[in-house]
Amino acid sequence: MIKPASIPLALYVHLPWCTQKCPYCDFNSHEGFSPTLQQPYVDALLSDLDSQLEWLNGRPIRSIFIGGGTPSLFDGEWIARLLGGIGDRLTLSGDAEITLESNPNSADAGHFKRYRRAGINRLSIGVQTFHDHALQSLGRLHSGDEARHALDHIPAAGFDRWNIDLMHGLPGQNATMAEADVAEAIERSAGHISWYQLTIERNTRFWSAPPTLPGEDELECIQSRGEGMFQTAGFLQYEVSAYSRKGEESRHNLNYWQFGDYVGLGAGAHGKVTRPAGDIVRTHRTRLPNDYLKLNQRAGMAPPATTTISPHAVIGEFAMNALRLKGGVSLGDFTDRTGLQSADLVAAADEAISRGWVATTAAQQFVATELGYQFLDSTVATFL
Repeated sequence: MIKPASIPLALYVHLPWCTQKCPYCDFNSHEGFSPTLQQPYVDALLSDLDSQLEWLNGRPIRSIFIGGGTPSLFDGEWIARLLGGIGDRLTLSGDAEITLESNPNSADAGHFKRYRRAGINRLSIGVQTFHDHALQSLGRLHSGDEARHALDHIPAAGFDRWNIDLMHGLPGQNATMAEADVAEAIERSAGHISWYQLTIERNTRFWSAPPTLPGEDELECIQSRGEGMFQTAGFLQYEVSAYSRKGEESRHNLNYWQFGDYVGLGAGAHGKVTRPAGDIVRTHRTRLPNDYLKLNQRAGMAPPATTTISPHAVIGEFAMNALRLKGGVSLGDFTDRTGLQSADLVAAADEAISRGWVATTAAQQFVATELGYQFLDSTVATFL
């Protein structure tokens, strides 16, 4: 029997507007932001939370992540009102990690100080690259110098934890340019860098008009050199695209990979909640901001749509998340967070284990081997 109170609980808040949609982005983001949208949207978010409170049974929140979109389009006072409303409704752990995503051109020293006063204690800065021509090819609105200035302002605003988002495999990029990006990110980092390869996704402008990207040999060289630089600087790869010094891992993202619960608030937001009865459900909200706002125009929001996850699907979802982590997860966590026996997970992993892609360790960890991590998509597919 699952005990929901024992499962870590996080909160994801989606602010869906951007100044301009990037040609590679397939996230639920929309142009057309106006400052007049801040009040009704924050009100809707808190109504959204109210609609889900009965499922949470007073469980404490371990982390909050405000993503988008470009959340730094919102003024500090509205972020403060949002966090204040959350605090009025839920208990936050004393060491709760509260992260806000920011683009370098939509926040300055004053914004950062107001976010810090509002209760944000970690930032995630969408640098992507420090090279101006590469930024232009990605449709980004900031320059390399604007990214540098933004990163310089963060500690002065009172932050000691932040993440740098960095991409590689960009149009026109070679290994030397990628190395320069990694080196500068390490120099300006507080100990956490998300480093991931540009991929061309459906429903993006790049899908319709794909740019010329580096070839496989160049990509392998970039990956190899970058990983070596992170290792030399004391950054460990703890997840597929996340590198950090010890203790600086993203607690919010770890909760995803370890199959913790998370409440989703906002247009297009998804959640995964273990309800008091012990059923595990996925939640989702309508994607379009205007449609989302309309949900709150009358008597407040109804609870979001839910889909119950079957025991078979739970095993696949747990594996899909857990195997992203270099160190894997505890077999005990599988039992605590799914209500199933560890033998069920091991049985489902039979094919992956026989291929040498997955192992269970003497410390009762469920983990991808080096070979399995190299072919992670194929490894996960054996569970689905």
